[in-house]
Amino acid sequence: MRNLILGILLFLTNLSYSNIAEPPESTGSINGTIIDKQLQEPLPFVTITILDANGGIITGGISDDNGNFLVDKIPEGKHSVAIQFIGYKTYSQKIDVTKKNKKIDLGVIALEEEAATLNEVTVVAEVTTIKQKVDRKVITIGKDLSTTGPTAGDIMNNLPSVSVDQQTGSLSLRGNQNVQVMVDGKLSNVPVDQLLKQIPSTSIKQIELITNPSAKYNPEGMSGLINIILHKNSNLGYNATLNTGFTYQDNPKWNAGVDLNYRNGKVNLYSSWGGNYNKERNYGFVDRPNESIYQDFGFFNDNNSNLFKVGVDYYINDKNTLSIFTNQNLFNGYVDGTADVDFNVDENDVFQTFHNGNKNTSEQYNVDYKVDLAKEGSYVELEIDHNIFDGNESGDFRFLGVNTAQDYNDLIDTERNRTTINLDYEHPISESLKVEAGAQARIFDSKINRSSNQLVINPFNLNSDPETFIPSPSTNFDYSRDIYSLYGSLNKKWDKWSAQFGLRVESVSVNARTNETFEEGIVTDDLSSFETDPSVKVTRAGNSVIRIFGNDYQQLYPSLFLTYSASEKNQYQFSYSRRVDRPGIGQVNPIREFSTPLLSGFGNPSLVPQFTNSVEVNYTRTLKKGSITAGLFYRKVSDMINQALLYNRTDPNLNSLVFTNDNFDDTASYGVEVSSNYKPTKWWSINASFDLFAQKQTSFTETIDPSITDPTVNDIEDANFEIDNVVYNFRVFNNFKATKKLSFSAFLLYRGPNQNVQFDIDPMFMTNVGARYTFWKDKATFSLNYNDVFNTMKFQGTGTRPFNQNIQFNWESNTINAALSVRLGSNKYRAKSRKRRNKDEKEGGGIF
Repeated sequence: MRNLILGILLFLTNLSYSNIAEPPESTGSINGTIIDKQLQEPLPFVTITILDANGGIITGGISDDNGNFLVDKIPEGKHSVAIQFIGYKTYSQKIDVTKKNKKIDLGVIALEEEAATLNEVTVVAEVTTIKQKVDRKVITIGKDLSTTGPTAGDIMNNLPSVSVDQQTGSLSLRGNQNVQVMVDGKLSNVPVDQLLKQIPSTSIKQIELITNPSAKYNPEGMSGLINIILHKNSNLGYNATLNTGFTYQDNPKWNAGVDLNYRNGKVNLYSSWGGNYNKERNYGFVDRPNESIYQDFGFFNDNNSNLFKVGVDYYINDKNTLSIFTNQNLFNGYVDGTADVDFNVDENDVFQTFHNGNKNTSEQYNVDYKVDLAKEGSYVELEIDHNIFDGNESGDFRFLGVNTAQDYNDLIDTERNRTTINLDYEHPISESLKVEAGAQARIFDSKINRSSNQLVINPFNLNSDPETFIPSPSTNFDYSRDIYSLYGSLNKKWDKWSAQFGLRVESVSVNARTNETFEEGIVTDDLSSFETDPSVKVTRAGNSVIRIFGNDYQQLYPSLFLTYSASEKNQYQFSYSRRVDRPGIGQVNPIREFSTPLLSGFGNPSLVPQFTNSVEVNYTRTLKKGSITAGLFYRKVSDMINQALLYNRTDPNLNSLVFTNDNFDDTASYGVEVSSNYKPTKWWSINASFDLFAQKQTSFTETIDPSITDPTVNDIEDANFEIDNVVYNFRVFNNFKATKKLSFSAFLLYRGPNQNVQFDIDPMFMTNVGARYTFWKDKATFSLNYNDVFNTMKFQGTGTRPFNQNIQFNWESNTINAALSVRLGSNKYRAKSRKRRNKDEKEGGGIF
């Protein structure tokens, strides 16, 4: 597969040169100078097109840095010259090339700027709109949503089928967290919860919900992809956007951002900074009434993060563009927490305090080179992206009270590297037929090291009575995953139909190695306590126990899209794709992820991917005052990854649990979505959505008969079970425009009851209100929002697996937020539009 991909790369690279056809015999030329009519300054990168009598393109060129142009090799005859530039009115002129009139001087041509673009920095619509495209739902963020909160996370909860966990910051689409998040078509090494807090809401232009991605995209994510598209400024000269916001309930939260760019001629320089400073309190309880065990928790988070970006776009000529940028993210935070566990017997009570510090850096380096070929719309693009993540965690756990367990410290170092190489080729064979092809290599490796002074039960002497304790071994976990892939797709349009068929081929190699090193004299040849999975090879090397897991596989990922436009107001769509969910690092890491007195979390290195076949049908109706989209989807999942609960064998009283992941039987899910934009009056607009999905989940838990008073390990029973889960969500966003500068908003969210392995979760609902005022010639916006007005957002529910329990957790949701956004710029004139790999504009660096 590697050699095949290398061959494809060489073929496509050569294609960029061989595809340029020799022009026909020509005899004439035109020349001239193009200037801005108002500024009387030259305009570079203006497109000059020579058209025949039928409007067909004969040849063309662009103006240089001084506005001068020369287009030669023009055939004899009568033609039209069209001079076009974004933001300016098109200039047209007739020419007649003859043997006596070969060289035509058009002189100085002054282009007049379109009135709508005068004094423009970034045009943002007042009202958010939702549009269903062939393979994605595109939400164009208006001023109404961009001021609902200071960050991207605040916007996400307003979007159809998207949810953000207010406690963990995790993102889900259609009720599933297996979703990839991209910024301007690129994956980031910054954890999603940090990423959503660092992107200012006013920097977001569009959000794409790609629930059935085409073969061009990586197949990860059962629910698909969320692509955050940032505003790009293509004005020549300098441009800047300043953002700041302050949020408060019990603790202050502050965010700020600066986005700068300067473009002159062939070079566009940009830089940005985004900072988030967050303090937050969470608290809750877990009650196990049958065992008379009550757990009370309190957490205080103090996190600071800063993201810097510096980049340059170099427009070598009309056909070649080179772009380079780097992102640098710095995170520093800690969590102080308490866990108070009251047992029915006082002598077993535990009071735990812990301090968890976390420092990490994320680095991204990206180089992109694009060659536009001779035919309009045809190009070859090479992109190299390298990401580095380096993190250090320290945990200090202390125990007080009647049960004085041993205090201990944990140290965890993490290093991750990911290199991605993309080569893409696109060629329109005709106006109705287009082909795409490409190759990709993704090299990923992770190293996690843990050291601790905690005492643990000796795994080589589990049957001793009483248990023998030894110092915790040092653990090294190395994980690598190499993916090589090829893809191709064919796009065809005819009459009222359009179709796209694609196929992606992948070869994957996964290797996991866990090395636990014990103190001298502890390790024996009896490795039975480590040999719990037949797919994992276990060996002894001196004082170390080594576990090795490997998984090599090849897969095909087809995709199909059909669109039928019955009329301008009615559109029908069908799509199919095959997806994969590869286990994440947190799911495979055998080093303990978290720990409380009665619950600890560990990964499972032998997890294998789950595969999904996804089918979706959508209907879009355009109304006089808006639009409505309705859709149905069905997903068939094999080797489903889900949570599992096990008793902690190292707990002599068997009161604590171990939380992990495993592969289970095949399952299916289905659902319906309805979203709409409607404008009842000129001053009132509504965005509303409803989604419902059902899924049968298989999971595993261990149980003990509650009638047994002093249970032992021999009393543990296995129990597979199924959950028939039906979840629905409703949200509606209202925007009321009081004047040209002042508007008000009201948002309502309702999440229906839900189920997971442990709990039946109660419904949640939230109401937000806000106001927005625009001033300083519409270059500045101030917004004020009051979130969760009735303080109703909380996580609560009941559970029966593996024992009866009640749970409730609260966080700071009843907040007041104030935000200010200011846009500055020289606004001399707009630069030529170019397209990037994911069809977004390349001009101007966004905050990411």
